[in-house]
Amino acid sequence: MADVKGAVLAPAAEARDFAPVLRWILLNAMVAIALLALWHFGLVQAMFATDHTRISLIILAIFAFTALACLYQTVVTSQELVAARKAREIIAKARMPGFRVTSEGVTTADGQLLPPGTLTTHIGNLVIKAEKQNGGHIDQTLLLRALADRLRSREKLGWFISEALLRLALLGTAIGFILMLLPIAQITSFDAETLRPALTGMTGGMAIALNVTVTGIATALVLKLEYYFLNKAIAELFDLVTEITEIYVIPTLEQGSNGER
Repeated sequence: MADVKGAVLAPAAEARDFAPVLRWILLNAMVAIALLALWHFGLVQAMFATDHTRISLIILAIFAFTALACLYQTVVTSQELVAARKAREIIAKARMPGFRVTSEGVTTADGQLLPPGTLTTHIGNLVIKAEKQNGGHIDQTLLLRALADRLRSREKLGWFISEALLRLALLGTAIGFILMLLPIAQITSFDAETLRPALTGMTGGMAIALNVTVTGIATALVLKLEYYFLNKAIAELFDLVTEITEIYVIPTLEQGSNGER
């Protein structure tokens, strides 16, 4: 009965760890549906036809690349969450306390290999640090700080690109207004034949400004939401690494260095 219960709980825990990936899929499915609706009503075609600067197309291409990069980092983080929970289960059930760093990776004292991932790498660093300092209290503050920096680097691209898209939107707005005002400077008289091309040029400039602004703001908001989900998953992974090492790893290594095991 206990084995059946554990088998049920394990897939449920893994499904929860892959929830960030599911959120990314649902969000981008909604974006795809919205784009299909806009295409159906001809708004996307109109945007490409009126945006002669092609800034909107550049924004969409950058958005697609960055969204895929976010998906990759989200999948990697979810996999490491699964590996960390499996490692915690192995450590908690180990018959003998202690850890060893081998050529294959990090193992418990009874020879069980921990699954590779962020947690296992961090435990390996702690084991090496304990061996090098030869006893005493093990302070993992610096290692945790370095780990936090490495994990945060996964989301830096997204935050930078989302801000860059907003700047591109402002650039497109400025270019659109410049193109809108240029025909006014060329007006020499106010008869109908002179005003008609001027008004046409003003309309085209306004269309560029509005299209680029809407595209830049919308894609930046979607990217910020995607990387917010990634940020939550990274924070959960960091908390899990800290919890496991503080509860299971650090006390075991300190006891081992004092000769109590």
